[in-house]
Order: sequence, then structure tokens, then C-alpha cells
Amino acid sequence: VPSGTGMGLPAAVRDQVAAVHRGSALPERLRLYDGWAARYEQDVAALEYRAPHLAAASLAFAFPAPRAEARLLDVACGTGLVARELHRRGFRCLHGVDGSAGMLERARSTGLYQELRLCVLGREPLPAPAEHYDAVTVVGALGEGQVPSTVLPELLRVTKPGGFLCLTTRSNPSNLRYKAELEAALGQLEWSGAWQKLLAQEVVYWERATTEEESTQGTGYISGVVYIYQKCPVPHLEEG
Repeated sequence: VPSGTGMGLPAAVRDQVAAVHRGSALPERLRLYDGWAARYEQDVAALEYRAPHLAAASLAFAFPAPRAEARLLDVACGTGLVARELHRRGFRCLHGVDGSAGMLERARSTGLYQELRLCVLGREPLPAPAEHYDAVTVVGALGEGQVPSTVLPELLRVTKPGGFLCLTTRSNPSNLRYKAELEAALGQLEWSGAWQKLLAQEVVYWERATTEEESTQGTGYISGVVYIYQKCPVPHLEEG
């Protein structure tokens, strides 16, 4: 188990992660992601970032066969890390959206997506008709200074009744306020009958911490959580 400040990570990786989580204004943050695209995958490998693997495994577990025909939307798809994991598990019809053109260019080069679109979630609606997708994933983007928890109804809108939503967030100290907001919003939608929770899996070794303060109980890692929801097949009737 790694210990000590900096957690043995290259300074460039620490600085980059700090920059994108610093809560800068959106255009500036998208520029940071554009600039990070070329080095993104080697940096997250250094972080031992497990969210794409954990999310895809959880979704595959919940998802009824067959998978090849199912249409999936990978929101905040980045360079395609989630698509790679989904593809390995038999999902073939993958669409992606991201706010960073630089990231989308990398995603396009993987050849794993049928369709890729630029979309800044929280600012504009998803470029898809209602009830279009069998599953929607948002891995890594639901966090402080990134995608607001107010996007949940928009994710639900493009999901077919009975379809699945796979979401992740981090449980490190600087994201706890956001996580509480997210969980309140998730619970509100469940209470209203929009979807039901199938899984909320807390994972201790989510990725390596970039600072001692963020590390979970001195492990050198931060923790995170994978949620799986299923959109309710029956439209909810408002009371009264």
C-alpha cells in the first residue's frame, strides 16, 4: 500500500488532476480537458483509476442479455475508457458525448463508437430523442465543479422505460458536499417513482489520491461509488 504525500505520483499528474477539479469556469475547464486529451490515458493509468472497469462490470451484471443490439449512451465519454470496458463485455452499439473536442477526437480514434457528439451537459440537452437508449452511463463526471446533479432528469429523458443508468461519483473529502447533493437528487427521483435503485456499491480503492488530505484513512487512495438505477416502465402519475 503506497504511503506518503504525493503518493508516488508524477507531479504533472497531480497538477493536472488538481487543475480540472479546481472548480474553474466551464470554458476554461473544457480547455484543460482538450489539452489533457493526449496524456489522459497514461495519467489515469498512473492513478490506477478503476471507475470505467467497475462501472462497466456493474452495468453488465444488471443488464439482461443479449447486449450486442442494445443502444448505450456514454455521457462525458472522454477518450473512450468506458467504451473499451463495455465493448469487452459484449456491448457493440455505443454512442458518446463529451464537452471537450480534444477528448472526442481521441474517442473517435478508438473506433468503438457508432456516434460521437459534442455536448456540454448542464448547459444544453443531450443530442438524443426521448426514450432512445437501453442504458446511459456517466462515469467520472459527476463531481464538484463538473456535471451538476440537476442533469439527472435529462439522463432519464433519453433512457427507455425499463432501461438502466450507471452513474459514479467520488467519496473523497472535497467531493462530499456534491455527493450528498447527488444522493438527495437520486433519492428524490426514486421517491417520485421515476426509477428504482438496483445497486449502490462503495469502493475503497477507486483511484490513487493526489494529496494526503484526500486519501481515505491513510490508504493513499480515494474511495468512490457506483450506482445502478432502472428507469420505471410505468409513467408516474402525479397525485391530486
